[in-house]
Amino acid sequence: MREKIINIVVILIVLVVGVVGTLYFVNKDKDVVTTGKQKNINITESDSINAAIQKVYNGVVLVESYNNNRKASSGSGFVYKKDGKYGYIMTNNHVVENAGSVKVTMMNGEETDAEFLGGDSYSDVAVLRIAADKVDDIVTIGDSTKAKVGDTVFTVGTPIDNQYMGTVTKGIISNEIKTITVSDDRSESMMEVIQTDASINPGNSGGPLVNINGEVIGITSMKLVTSEIEGMGFAIPIEVAMSEVDRLEKGEAIQKPYIGVSMFDVTNEAMLYKSNIKLDKDTTQGVVINEVEAGSPADAAGLKSKDVIIEVDDTKVKNSAHFKYLLYNHNIGDTVKVKINRNGKNETLNLKLSEALGE
Repeated sequence: MREKIINIVVILIVLVVGVVGTLYFVNKDKDVVTTGKQKNINITESDSINAAIQKVYNGVVLVESYNNNRKASSGSGFVYKKDGKYGYIMTNNHVVENAGSVKVTMMNGEETDAEFLGGDSYSDVAVLRIAADKVDDIVTIGDSTKAKVGDTVFTVGTPIDNQYMGTVTKGIISNEIKTITVSDDRSESMMEVIQTDASINPGNSGGPLVNINGEVIGITSMKLVTSEIEGMGFAIPIEVAMSEVDRLEKGEAIQKPYIGVSMFDVTNEAMLYKSNIKLDKDTTQGVVINEVEAGSPADAAGLKSKDVIIEVDDTKVKNSAHFKYLLYNHNIGDTVKVKINRNGKNETLNLKLSEALGE
């Protein structure tokens, strides 16, 4: 009898454990199903710049230069103005310089001939014009002086070739507007530029650098970028370009101040040796006058061969590119103070700037 009672108790315990276990796993499965239930959630991109892109997009064009019916170069540009007859396009001078003819393609794919009005090799800005009825849209010109490091910017252009026309790249302003040295086949010069990490590739030259409000604040320039550098692009501040457009539209040459000297950097040991010039070991910056043209502004000011120019208007001169930059910030007719070292003694001369004569 006792054995039967024990068996019954064991059976009851097993049944209770089985029921409890079943209820636990059923409820657990219900929890899993409830937790994994899909919900309808709409995700909105909060940092899209699409609205800003649309403000400028149809004002950007592909610019192609031809010589002897062969494409010589290509770049980008943008329509900054329109009147009753013409639309006016800004681009880099190096994209259209010495071109036999220029063609422009709008974002809608329509191609048209463009007329080269004028360009400035120093600032690397050029102006073209097309028939007014070919213009899709006009960009809004902004103010680069209000831009700050970290501000969002983007480019629109045609990198590599026309199959990538309309490519947008995004980045930030990476540095304050600064002065960098630019080299070409003829000489070195210095320019103020906007630095950005937005990708700038061959074919982007002449296109707009745009702020988050859809306003053009610079002209991208591949001329200022080398293949060894990644994440460092440069653009010409829009104020530089706009200060020249009135004259470029009229086909007028952009005159730079002229003084009538040949010169070399104080660090050019070969020229120092050739000219038999010995400098103080502490002289590490400045330019040496090699020759002075008779009757030139430099001659009138009293500059002589072997003079070392060390300052312009109390700004220390770094090298010949910097010296030209300091002069080019002045207008023709201005008088500047030039501090020189002559035979170990410092002197200050007054130099009146005149029109450039093919310098």
